Amino acid sequence: MSLDAALQSYLQNLDDAVSRMMAEAARVPALAVRCAAAGVDPSAVRSVADLSALPVLPKDEVVALQAQDPPFGGLLADDADVVRVFQSPGPLYEPQLAGADSWRWGQVLSSIGVGLGDTVLNCFGYHLSPAGAMMESGALVTGARVLPGGIGNQDLQARAIADLGVTAYTGLPSYLKVLVERFDEAGLPRERWRLDKAMVTAEPLPDSLRALLTERVPTVRMAYGTGETGLLAYENGDGAGLVLADGVLVQVCEIGTGVPITDETEGEVVVTLLRPDYPLVRFGTGDLSGWMLGPDGSLRLRGVLGRTGAAVKVKGMFLHPAQVATVMKDVPGVADYRFVIDRADHKDILRCEVVALDGADADGLVAEVGSRVRDGLRFNAEVVLVEALSEGEGPILDTRDWD
Repeated sequence: MSLDAALQSYLQNLDDAVSRMMAEAARVPALAVRCAAAGVDPSAVRSVADLSALPVLPKDEVVALQAQDPPFGGLLADDADVVRVFQSPGPLYEPQLAGADSWRWGQVLSSIGVGLGDTVLNCFGYHLSPAGAMMESGALVTGARVLPGGIGNQDLQARAIADLGVTAYTGLPSYLKVLVERFDEAGLPRERWRLDKAMVTAEPLPDSLRALLTERVPTVRMAYGTGETGLLAYENGDGAGLVLADGVLVQVCEIGTGVPITDETEGEVVVTLLRPDYPLVRFGTGDLSGWMLGPDGSLRLRGVLGRTGAAVKVKGMFLHPAQVATVMKDVPGVADYRFVIDRADHKDILRCEVVALDGADADGLVAEVGSRVRDGLRFNAEVVLVEALSEGEGPILDTRDWD
């Protein structure tokens, strides 16, 4: 099957779901406004091609809509059953809708064999951001039990792996490496390491790190999703790109125009949730990818190939220049600053380089900046005083080498 034929088959299979969703979702205020502005009659949308007449909705626009019309910017139906609310940088408020596994992560967990009898150590955060709840709901729908590890307390988590017979993991790949090391450093019996499958996401998985992890965890699969849209695609083990998730429309579109791409050209991943109570339609993720064919002839994403904007993902969370500017605005004693992201031993390192004003108290300035970064950005960063910064590099410099 050709790439064009595989893409057409994928889109045609979603035409009816898109048509039904748009007919019901016309009552949602923000979508109605977008459709009117684009000259699109929601009841006349019969296919994905019809839907593509709507411009892409950038994340920054969602943030602006929520600020104008709190809490959700008119993006939810009045009868939407919201059971949790999360906050991502922006701030962007993300609703969790009622229902088992509304973010669809159970698909990838089932694909790696997670189910009854498994104990899943979930090492995504449970505070404010949605990742922890996302993975937990996905694990529970498979029939597995969940140990809500979150981020931190690595010695306790290593002990729990041994004591509870943990068999599966969800989290960052770099964090799994740390847990393997902590388990061994604690002198825990190797025969009590039963963790044999892992679903990792939110940061790249270079071949060098994958090789290290699979020495102890035979099945390690990468998945791709976002806090706004849930699971979008995942590895199936054949080493060829990412299989598209069920229950969601994924497009790759030209940057700037939003025109869908039908060949292997790189573009922005654009997502439509097929839920009339939360019709997040043509949402621009800001992630770059492209189409490819799997060995079975199925349509795949080539993976996440970068970002369209200035935001950078660090330790699985986004760092935005606008956030940085807000946190660092009017800090007493700061003449200039820059955030530098590096990577050592498969772990992200964040450093804040600060140029101090003449006469500033060095120790006090380091403490103040560190506190502001922790509280305002939710990152721990090493604060370093420097004489000057290079021009033209911006407030965030990413020096990581993923090879």
